Amino acid sequence: MNSNCLRTDHHREQGQSLVELAITLVVILILLAGVIDLGRAFFAYMALRDAAQEAALYGSINPTDSPGINNRGMSVLTNRVDTSQVTITPAISGGACGNGVNSISVTVHFSNFAITMPFLGTLVGSQSFDITASVTDTILSPPCP
Repeated sequence: MNSNCLRTDHHREQGQSLVELAITLVVILILLAGVIDLGRAFFAYMALRDAAQEAALYGSINPTDSPGINNRGMSVLTNRVDTSQVTITPAISGGACGNGVNSISVTVHFSNFAITMPFLGTLVGSQSFDITASVTDTILSPPCP
């Protein structure tokens, strides 16, 4: 067997390994970027859920205090998400005062949650998306006349 033939085959295998590494590395980096952004989105959703729960708890005692409900929810979100992108909407069902089961529902909406990896946004079709969390609680002490 010719030793030149063996050297040529060895160089071809090195080139093949380099191409395999490049393709695999791209796929792994895309998956890693997806996991990072998914983790950030899940963290933001859990923060919004905590804020909605806290605001609904406050609203179950003070259902007509919309600024207080809003402030209670925003205080939970401080240093966790960008509060300038967040809206908190309380809604009372069954009235604040009545004989039936009355409840308050608080919806926290985070608009334009940014995807950090540019190529991942290209795959999804947008560089941002909205996250919403909602909690419903029973009104415990309605302010009745």
